[in-house]
Amino acid sequence: MSPGTRRRNNGEMSASGSEAARPRSLTDAWALGALRVPNRVLLAPLAGIGNWFVRLQAKRYGAGMAFSEMVSSHAIHYGNSKTHRELLRIDERERDSGPTSIQLFGEDPTMFRSAAAHVARIGADAIDINMGCPVTKVCKTGAGAALLDDPDRAVAAARATVEGAAEGAGAPLPVTAKLRSGVRAGDDSGFRLAHRLVAEAGVAAIIFHPRSAAVQHKGSPDYALAERLVRTLPAPVMLSGGLDDAACVREAFEATGAEAVMLARGALGNPWLFEELLGGRERPPTRAEVLDELDWTISRAVEHLGEERATRYLRKFYPWYIARLQLPPPQRNELLASAQAAGTLARVRALLAIAPREGTAAPGPGKALSAA
Repeated sequence: MSPGTRRRNNGEMSASGSEAARPRSLTDAWALGALRVPNRVLLAPLAGIGNWFVRLQAKRYGAGMAFSEMVSSHAIHYGNSKTHRELLRIDERERDSGPTSIQLFGEDPTMFRSAAAHVARIGADAIDINMGCPVTKVCKTGAGAALLDDPDRAVAAARATVEGAAEGAGAPLPVTAKLRSGVRAGDDSGFRLAHRLVAEAGVAAIIFHPRSAAVQHKGSPDYALAERLVRTLPAPVMLSGGLDDAACVREAFEATGAEAVMLARGALGNPWLFEELLGGRERPPTRAEVLDELDWTISRAVEHLGEERATRYLRKFYPWYIARLQLPPPQRNELLASAQAAGTLARVRALLAIAPREGTAAPGPGKALSAA
């Protein structure tokens, strides 16, 4: 039996009681603990990016579930106002479109317990623990991928998160952990830790990025190691890392037998990738669609941050969208430079209003910040 058909297909059984013969599909629903997830294509946690309107955008195009950017467990525990007001915001519009998980980071089990209880009380559908961020300023505090080198602390942190989440929700709430394969090249500490997190801490599922923290997003993910984790772990595995286009997603889903796949950098400025994987979309977005979606994004950023802060915040978004307009390089570069230098969003909108709207955009993914 191939990895793609190894796992039971949504618990469906044939009349004789054997596993359903129908191959798994990305459009199938599945269970994360007691939570029903409507399909198997999810938005990954994206550091500095995955706020409520980015999650809402992914869900508008079909994402079955969306994860927040990483949020400090310490900041939640100590009541940081910006953290509570902005990073923990779950908008009612995204609640109507599929589950939302809040990702926590830190190194102290006490902080994780407190933060998880609060996040559960405000209505998160699930909680994820970041044990994969390779960024130095995170790892030097003992958080992120540094937890792979301290597995006892990682297990204690996960156990505290599971207990805090249940306390806050008044019932068990799914807790997942996002892991790299290891800290260094050739290191499989993440693979080994995944088994302990499920067996000893009660984690409901693992998000696995099969690259070491040392290489960050370079090199090819080790999908063979991911397949081995799927085969040996008595819990669902969600696959992350290197899933930048539809062909790669489908191939990795089949090769690993993962329960679900997570889009990260490949979805930035390209929510149509969800539609391609789940809704059968067969063409890249037109320039008009790209410009309309960027306009929607600008409006939501103003709603979230106010005009002045949104003007600065959106500068990292423009490359992702402008790259899809399929403009000649001099025109593309001029538009991008002008948009990023603009002092007001009115100026940005004026620049976009004169951009050509006919034709189709380039299908390749734009540049993006790293996912945790």
